Amino acid sequence: MSVLVNKDTRLVVQGITGGEGTFHTSQILEYGTNVVAGVTPGKGGVMYNGNDRDKFCRPVPVFNTVREAVLKAEANATVIFVPAAFAADAIMEAADAGLKVIICITEGIPVNDMMKAYAFVQEKGAVLVGPNCPGVITPGEAKIGIMPGFIHKKGSIGVISRSGTLTYEAVHQLTQVGLGQSTCIGIGGDPIIGTRFIDAVKMFAKDDETEGLIMIGEIGGSAEEEAAEYIKKYFKKPVVGFIAGRTAPPGRRMGHAGAIVSGGKGTAEEKIKAMQAAGIHVVDSPGEMGEAMLKALGRSAS
Repeated sequence: MSVLVNKDTRLVVQGITGGEGTFHTSQILEYGTNVVAGVTPGKGGVMYNGNDRDKFCRPVPVFNTVREAVLKAEANATVIFVPAAFAADAIMEAADAGLKVIICITEGIPVNDMMKAYAFVQEKGAVLVGPNCPGVITPGEAKIGIMPGFIHKKGSIGVISRSGTLTYEAVHQLTQVGLGQSTCIGIGGDPIIGTRFIDAVKMFAKDDETEGLIMIGEIGGSAEEEAAEYIKKYFKKPVVGFIAGRTAPPGRRMGHAGAIVSGGKGTAEEKIKAMQAAGIHVVDSPGEMGEAMLKALGRSAS
């Protein structure tokens, strides 16, 4: 089993002919993901062929709308590489076309635009991951995003993270100690995102092949505390946690738009306390995540 994406995913790439879309679609194809269509308004009828620097590519039909991609190419998921000014509309177009898995890589989407897009996605019953995220990967089956596929290894540990680079660190450690990953979800660091920690935890709770979870949070907001409360009550698999931003000055935004502490809330100390109270194995350094998961599972490195 897996979470959100797998070998049956039929992907459409919104913004496939732009610079980011062109480059990353080639990488997604090289990993083996089944990309069935691209969408760029006004360029319907052409074929995506990557660029001259691509080592691997295959032709992908481009449509003017997501609805066309769904009807003619039977797409069932999308990844969005549309510029920030148009990305919220792209999210809503995907949901309106009936896609149930929407992964938005774009960063810098205005908060007001995301409020409208989030409400629309909820109304349509779709799952949105992002924006401002690295994407989702189920190793050996489908990579949908910008993560380096080669560091991943099929395995049994789920990863949920607000930080792209720390996701890669956790993945590398899990691969090195022989555990691998079931699915990795980069939820994104913006104030308004489609999938929160608690939403992703619920997904992994239903996956029989996920036997443990790494949760990487950061200062700002209360999403980690909410997930910890759910884990304490309902999640029976071992969880390793790490909170980034412990040394951040109060009130200062650190990297992600959502990583800001205000009114004394959302501090690293509060999050760590809540996670520990929920039985989560919180590590002091990101370099300890792999070994901590082995210990939580009662195993030694293979």
